[in-house]
Amino acid sequence: QGFNVDPLLQKQAACISTMTYNEYWQVIDAGIKPEELVTFKYEDEGVATLEDGLYVLEDKLKDAKFKEDMVKFVRASMKGWKWAEENPDDAADIVLENDASGAQTEKHQKRMMGEVAKLTAGSKGALDKADYERTVKTLLGGGSDPVITKEPSGAFTTEITDAALK
Repeated sequence: QGFNVDPLLQKQAACISTMTYNEYWQVIDAGIKPEELVTFKYEDEGVATLEDGLYVLEDKLKDAKFKEDMVKFVRASMKGWKWAEENPDDAADIVLENDASGAQTEKHQKRMMGEVAKLTAGSKGALDKADYERTVKTLLGGGSDPVITKEPSGAFTTEITDAALK
C-alpha cells in the first residue's frame, strides 16, 4: 500500500493501514464518517512497530566528533519536538511556510501536529527497549514471509540519547 488512501476511497481495498496523524484524516476529509470505519490500533493489538529513529553505522560510534555531532543533533531535535508539542499552530505554520509544493493545507498541518503531539507527549526521545523488542518480535513474526529472519545483534544503543538528554 502506498502512502495515500486511494485504494479505500476507490473501493479497491476493504482495509488499509493509516497513521492517526495523517492518512486517517485523509479518509475523514474524503467524506467517510468515523462511525463507518472499524479501526484497529497496532498498539492495542501488540504489534506496533517503531517508525522513526536515528540510524548510523556501528563503526561511526567510535568517532568522537561524530558522536558529539549526533548528541547535539538529538538534543536540538528533541528541543524542537517539545517546542512543537507546546506550539502546534506555530509548528504547522513553519511547515506551511516551507512547503515548496504548495500542496499542504493549514487545516491538515495543524491537525497533524496536534496528533503528533499526542504521540510524542511524555517522551524524552530515547529508544524504549520494550518498544524495540516488540518491533523485533513483530518483524520476525511474519509467518512464511517475515520482514527480518533473525534477531539483530548490536542493533541499538542509547549511548547518544543518554548523553543528549541528561
